[in-house]
Amino acid sequence: MMRERTWRGLAAGVCVVLAAYVLFLVVLAPASLLDVGLRRATDGRLRLAQARGTLWSGEGLLEVRDANGHAIGKDLSWSLQMRALRHRRLDFAVAVDRAGEHFPLSLSMHGVELSDLDLSLPASAIGVAVPRMAPLGLRGEIVLHAAKFSLVDGVPSADAVATWKGAGSALTAVAPLGSYELRLGGVDGSLDATLRTLDGPLRLDGRATWRGSGPLALAATARVDPRYRPQLAPLLRMIAIERGDGDFVLQPGSPLGGEMSRGHGEKP
Repeated sequence: MMRERTWRGLAAGVCVVLAAYVLFLVVLAPASLLDVGLRRATDGRLRLAQARGTLWSGEGLLEVRDANGHAIGKDLSWSLQMRALRHRRLDFAVAVDRAGEHFPLSLSMHGVELSDLDLSLPASAIGVAVPRMAPLGLRGEIVLHAAKFSLVDGVPSADAVATWKGAGSALTAVAPLGSYELRLGGVDGSLDATLRTLDGPLRLDGRATWRGSGPLALAATARVDPRYRPQLAPLLRMIAIERGDGDFVLQPGSPLGGEMSRGHGEKP
């Protein structure tokens, strides 16, 4: 009996030591592992370049990349908040840009949650993230404020707004085309987006719905002021179906894709 207890105690001790060793290795795991995870999860679209530190405290350059390796990046830093470990989740304080305010990011077995995120990017980032938009040469600035966003157990929820300021395109001399607001909210496990025009000669309005999986359900229209129609109609015909009198209907997946096969100005 004494020998059995001794072996049990020894086995328990070995397990504790091994667990501590594994935890030690995880804590010291290099931040570059985040780049590996992002690259695999996004087919190379998102990368963490110049990663320094560990998984729990580090910094790097978060990049959006296209297939040709062109990238737009933002400085990123993070640190683990140790007090959250007892709740079986990982809470990080994250900052975008070196002088940016930190926002909370929480990871758990159920999903991800964040709040109070402020981010600005050049509009050209849209072309990097969505390659078929790249030939439009989008210009201006995208400013994002996310009061909250979560994807928990496959159920999305959000309260966010993105503003496209001084929107433009390399394919037209009309600048700016306008400023636009995309508001995102979560309803019954789906994300609903509303697009509206703040100002400018090109008016965009629309709605979109995403349920966490499957395609984006999009309905959007564009209207051009009469004096700008000669300059803007050719651009809009590349991404929408013309209905007449300066009205266009934007189609999902249409930019420089399927809708172009109908020909410029050809109506269904």
